[in-house]
Amino acid sequence: MTDRMSSKDVRIATDTVMDGDMDEAELARMGYKQELKRDLGLLQNFGVSFSIISVITGVSSLFAYGLNTGGPAVMVWGWIVVACFTMSVGLAMAEICSAHPTSGGPYFWAAMLCKPEDSAFASWITGWFNLLGQVAVTTGISFACATFISTLATFDTTFVPTAKTTIGIYAAVLVAQGLINTFGVHLLRYLNNVSVWWHAIGTVALIIAVLAAAPSHQSAHFVFQTFIDGTGVGGVGWSQRASPAYVVIVGILMAQYTLTGFDASAHMTEETHNAAMSGPIGIVMAIGVSAVLGWFLILGLLFSIQDLTNTVGSATGEPVAQIFLDTVGEKGAIVLMVIVIGSMFWCGTFSITSNSRMMYAFARDGGIPGHRFFQQVDAKRKSPIRTVWLACTLSFILGLPSLGSSVAFSAATSIATIGLYISYGIPIALRVVYASRFVRGPFHLGAFSFPIATAAVLWICFITIAFILPEENPVNSQTLNYAVVAVGIVVTYSLGFWVISARKWFTGPVKQIAAEAAGVDVMDPGVAASVVDSPEKGSDGRSSM
Repeated sequence: MTDRMSSKDVRIATDTVMDGDMDEAELARMGYKQELKRDLGLLQNFGVSFSIISVITGVSSLFAYGLNTGGPAVMVWGWIVVACFTMSVGLAMAEICSAHPTSGGPYFWAAMLCKPEDSAFASWITGWFNLLGQVAVTTGISFACATFISTLATFDTTFVPTAKTTIGIYAAVLVAQGLINTFGVHLLRYLNNVSVWWHAIGTVALIIAVLAAAPSHQSAHFVFQTFIDGTGVGGVGWSQRASPAYVVIVGILMAQYTLTGFDASAHMTEETHNAAMSGPIGIVMAIGVSAVLGWFLILGLLFSIQDLTNTVGSATGEPVAQIFLDTVGEKGAIVLMVIVIGSMFWCGTFSITSNSRMMYAFARDGGIPGHRFFQQVDAKRKSPIRTVWLACTLSFILGLPSLGSSVAFSAATSIATIGLYISYGIPIALRVVYASRFVRGPFHLGAFSFPIATAAVLWICFITIAFILPEENPVNSQTLNYAVVAVGIVVTYSLGFWVISARKWFTGPVKQIAAEAAGVDVMDPGVAASVVDSPEKGSDGRSSM
């Protein structure tokens, strides 16, 4: 043993310091101070997006929807198509993230890629769609967790879950996730590692368990070629009323919703070392690994179905739970349900982490009501605690329609998918339209940049229309896809408020460094907020910048 550090230790320590300095310098170039604690590496950055994508959560929670809306053929082949187009979206986003690695993510990118005179408007619209998607995806994840907890509680008991009891469990889940993000922020990097391995090992273990224990297996014809239209509440589905293609289009929601939320890697860049590379790689890795694991999970569950009718109409309310019961028995099903619920809980926890960072960044730039309150960072924990609870509250409110709607959950997943992908699509489209304004970062696509970005934009336009379509026939108050209502509210609010007020004071992302040069202490939230609100200086105090 020696008290002297080895040359290798010195080199590692020096490299870490240099990386930290470079990250802070890059953040300063974009006009921001280093306020959040930067202690995440590539694995943790990837892990946040991987945990939020959470194929166990997406596939398990929408498995019933998939079986009824297209069936096995659409679930299997639709997943591959969606994964390919999602990768194009991820690659295009990764390239932009490398050039602008900041917590603001898409809405900051929109401001930087647009013409100066339009940047504030582009940033405003993108920010509100991203906020809508972030809240809705947390709703979908944590409500699914509550639903599966309710289902597990029925195993070998007389408990009968109701909409009210599920809402109560949902509230408890959100509170628990909020507390972790409040008091356990210093443990997030370790919990993130646990989540990554829980998802990876848990998914593989689940696939092996159901396939190995299944008394019989479905044929390849059933898995790869069976089309099912269960969209008709009264017996007549959309394939009869419209076309089988309609069912296929709305049926890919399961895949697209699952492969959503990878912008978390961008929102965590201000807490990640070597952010200009780690953020983009985290996005691409999360999509790629999730796409492969998710496809095998779907195959494993489909091949293990014992009786299709009994599975679809399961007394548990969840076809996945019925597959577990039919293959590994009740005790084994309890273990597999714990794996699924654990995955959902971790997924929701890190969704709130990402959600709160986006809200903090947007509030920091004066983009949300009450921004002076929500832009504050807890001095002790170096974390935006107030936006953590804002995220939890808004997600709970969005889950309330489940009390009176049979399609509320799938509508929430539609809202999440539409909101997030529109916010992804705006900066990608701006990158295509104003290609000359784009300055590449260390991660770039070279000659493939333009065609990949174009494909991504076209796909986002397609799914935005597809997922506001009615999912069940006939359409009434119980079966209405209220995604169109939620999206309409956000469009009306963001555009209306922009015309009435925001266009007069919102000038896009706040440049903290420039504000300090003008004598403003941006680390003092009260002072910074007064500058943001100042009509003389605009929303970011850049009257002379």
